[in-house]
Formats: sequence, structure tokens, C-alpha cells
Amino acid sequence: MINHQPLKRFGQNYLVDKNIILKIVSEFAPGTNDVVIEIGPGTGSLTAELNSKVKKLYAVEIDKRVVESLALSFPSVHVINHDFIKLDLNKFSDEKPLRIIGNIPYNITSPILFKLIENRPLIKDAMMMVQFEVAKRITAEEKSDDYGILGVLLNFFADTKICFKIPPTVFYPKPKVDSAIIHLDFSKELPLDLDFKLFIQVVKAAFGNRRKKLKNSLGNSIFADVKIDSDEFDTSRRAEELTIIEFVELTRIIKRLMTADKENN
Repeated sequence: MINHQPLKRFGQNYLVDKNIILKIVSEFAPGTNDVVIEIGPGTGSLTAELNSKVKKLYAVEIDKRVVESLALSFPSVHVINHDFIKLDLNKFSDEKPLRIIGNIPYNITSPILFKLIENRPLIKDAMMMVQFEVAKRITAEEKSDDYGILGVLLNFFADTKICFKIPPTVFYPKPKVDSAIIHLDFSKELPLDLDFKLFIQVVKAAFGNRRKKLKNSLGNSIFADVKIDSDEFDTSRRAEELTIIEFVELTRIIKRLMTADKENN
């Protein structure tokens, strides 16, 4: 194992429990022909278990201190010294569908998840270690207390589930929160007539002022000039009261009104 102290600025908490590592790999169930990208391999504890099981493994690591050691320890692994958030996944388009796995830094969980959404045509699935509270938001059912932007978007674009909860004791240093392994399956069919970029913008705008009614939240966003007839969609409700299907409906209405407005001007 590579001997480096975790860096706080990278949000590093090294996974050190062998049993948990094996449990994660078993849940991930890597196939011989899989092309896998591991985010933040750190000391290589998960890398070691994945290396012999898949066709090709890319290890994306931002910490320059461990890159050379990883490359020497795992010569068959393609070690990339890069920030995953800034990595162009289109470089791997010839090898899709990609499978993503990682014990990701908790302070950049949302940017990583949004990157996965944006690149979903390239990705088969992803298994991530996240804070347990975030995992509950990601898998939240419609209209529950944890229901929000992440829950709406990820449950629209993927099938989500919490695989299992993980205590702080399996990390070094120990985080102050419980963690969980989540699985995101991006192979679900999506409505081809929906503007996905606009859908994301609508969901973010709707939850922009969570305590306010949709009419006010949208009015304080990039959709301020879009006037929605109350007979067509009830904007007197709050964002957390809408189902995912209703967010899709709202997006289609806004798209039609924006298109009509452009044609009239």
C-alpha cells in the first residue's frame, strides 16, 4: 500500500477496511470485458481488487504525490493525473459504455454527479461512496423531506439505490459522518422529445427558492419572462410537491412557450 497522508484540501479519507473493499467490488460485480474509470484511487486499495477483474481500468487521481506510486504498483492500469470534474470523458467514447466507481471526495459530490448526468450517453452505471445524508437525498421518494434537486434529476436520468451503509471506522482519517454506497444505472430509457438541458435548468430554478411557490421561484430565475397560464399548470405549489413526471410536463410547457415567444419576436 502507498504510504501517503490524506490531504484535507482534496477531501481525502482513505478506505482501509479490506472487508468493505471486497464488499464494494462484489456489489459492483465487474465483468472481464468492462472498461472502468475509478475516481480518486488514493492508495490503490480498491484499484488492487479491480485491476485483475476488468479489461481496462483507468485510475483518475488529482493528487500528484501518489500518481507515480500507483503507476509502479499497477503497471497495467492507465493512471491519469487529472481532476475528474475537468476530465473530458469524450476521450473514452470509443470504449463506451463506461463503468464508473470511486470513493469520491464528499466536498465535490454534487459536481461529480452532475458530470455523470451530462455524460450519461457514455456511461452504463456508476457506484459511488457518498455521505449517507446525501445518499438519502439522491434516492429520495417524491414529496419526501429529502426530495430535492439531486433526487429529481438522478431519479429521472438513472435508476438509483442505496447498496449499503458504511461507518466512519473503515476510513483513515475517520470522517465525522456515516457513508453509503450508491448505485446509479444510466441504462434506463428516456423520453427522446424532452430537452434535457432545459429540464435540468427548470428543476434547479424550481428549487432555487424552496420555500416559495413555483410562480415566485421561476420568476426569480432565467424563466422570469415565461408566463405560464394557471389553467395549463398549477404554479401555486412548491417544488417539493411536484412529481418527476410533473417536472417533465412543466419543462415541455416552458419549452413551447419559449419557442412561441422567439417565433413572435
